[in-house]
Amino acid sequence: FDMDGPQRGWRRRTNPVHTMLGTGTDAALGNQGFPHGIGGADDVIAMPLQCSTQWDGLGHIFDHGKAWNGRDAARTVTSDGDLVTGIEQLARPMCGRGVLLDVGRVIGPALGTAGGGRGELPDGFAITAEHLNATAAAHGVTVGRGDLVLVRTGQYARALREGWGNYAGGAAPGLSFTTAGWLHRTEIAAVATDTWGFEVRPNEFDNAFQPLHQVAIPHLGLLIGEMWALEELADDCAADGVYEFFLTAAPLPITGAVGSPVNPIAVK
Repeated sequence: FDMDGPQRGWRRRTNPVHTMLGTGTDAALGNQGFPHGIGGADDVIAMPLQCSTQWDGLGHIFDHGKAWNGRDAARTVTSDGDLVTGIEQLARPMCGRGVLLDVGRVIGPALGTAGGGRGELPDGFAITAEHLNATAAAHGVTVGRGDLVLVRTGQYARALREGWGNYAGGAAPGLSFTTAGWLHRTEIAAVATDTWGFEVRPNEFDNAFQPLHQVAIPHLGLLIGEMWALEELADDCAADGVYEFFLTAAPLPITGAVGSPVNPIAVK
């Protein structure tokens, strides 16, 4: 979480701004006014809640004016925040069985993409249900009800290597709109990717903007994670062949928020 992140100002999303309120310099110069030589440092951060590794809350996306579970969006998420499904309600239960589907590693090499053996999908590559199932089979894991599924495309690794560029909002590999049925049938609780927008970009049909979001959040009640740093986990999973783990990824309990930064931890 720093000013060198991927954001480029779209919808006024900026990278985090970290400001010191008190420093060691202040303490050393005796400017803090504390007795007996004690001094301290304090700081503040200003950031959009969806500018880095994060969850989309259930109040983040609407479909034709309807929020999740058919609620009126105008009465559900107001200037006071999300009055019904605020992200604070997920602070405790966001943990469980995590599964990594390293699609980049399984599918990428056949596409002739870069990645130093790790595998990376090219921008604009649409991940289908067949790709997800093939990856699960290659890893020897199943995906089912209540799982927290992590999908690695390799785009994050490419951004670290080549620079952020158009990572935020530009072309990207991601889930195809056609995976909506797979997301529903598997009854997973959440899905997260290492890309800015979770689904493939450009989107797959004309005059569309993030159509899979429009289905997954307000209709499926599915939590979507974006910009997750999956490289270290992917390397560990590849080393021991174990692609399932305990995952805890609690959002900050910000009352009424429709998203939250998160620091996920996988325990194997």
